Amino acid sequence: MRRSDCQLPPPLQPGDCLRVIAPSGALRELEAFQAGVDIWRRRGYRIELSPGYDHQWGYLAGHDAARRQQLQQAWLDPDCRGILCARGGFGGTRLLEAWRWPSTEPKWLIGFSDITSLLWSLAKLGIAGVHGPLLTTLAQEPQWSRQRLFDWIEGRSVAPLQGRGWHQGKTRGRLLPANLTVATHLLGTADEPDLDGVILALEDVTEAPYRIDRLLTHWRASGKLQRVGGIALGRFSRCLPAEHTPSFSVAEVLCDRIGDLGIPVVSDLPFGHDGVNAALPVGVPAELNGDQGQLTLLPTAG
Repeated sequence: MRRSDCQLPPPLQPGDCLRVIAPSGALRELEAFQAGVDIWRRRGYRIELSPGYDHQWGYLAGHDAARRQQLQQAWLDPDCRGILCARGGFGGTRLLEAWRWPSTEPKWLIGFSDITSLLWSLAKLGIAGVHGPLLTTLAQEPQWSRQRLFDWIEGRSVAPLQGRGWHQGKTRGRLLPANLTVATHLLGTADEPDLDGVILALEDVTEAPYRIDRLLTHWRASGKLQRVGGIALGRFSRCLPAEHTPSFSVAEVLCDRIGDLGIPVVSDLPFGHDGVNAALPVGVPAELNGDQGQLTLLPTAG
């Protein structure tokens, strides 16, 4: 393993125990959630629902201490090989205020959107997670996307993802997938990972173009965006301006705020909200080809 690469947890196999936690928003999509649980069970995994996963405290899935306890118990459970996040929303960053990952054998953490906070915190520790479907979104994935997730966590290689290249050649670096809003609010905190030379993979949902502009401008003003080696752009869904309001499109904002960095950029990749959300590991080596429009995972060093 190269010094900057994150450590992969041991590969999973059907029969392993996976724990369900709700570290963020309150669970509302009960049918979709159950459908996601059923998919994992049909795959042959033993799924255990952490007590309190269906609790509610305002917009959160229970009080911070209770949600933090779910995470800690799942992480320390010697029978548990992986952690499945129920849904996103908001709340993961609240758990990090008084959190240290307990010392134990690494295990898989799977989720996206607000789960970016936990995935980046884990990457800061040097452990790879998976930016991939939540239990409430897994049933909406096409078969190839579900299989990609299973292939990765079970120790098999996955195919490159194809998007639209903005040229500027190609680069190699650690892959850091993220929800843009959540990642922006990790900058300057103890959970900000090393960004030097990384391939930043970004997506977002329901953020007006001017807010996407504000987020990316913060990255530029803080000097963070100038440190990355390449940028992979997924879906920016429902990122629309208010009606009858002068605005750029979100595509125009992305081009303006990213296009002048002189680094490889690939857009229109199949990950994010409201559509296919292809699994992307966090903190592993990858190659971004801005000419061919491809994002490729590279073999991890032993």
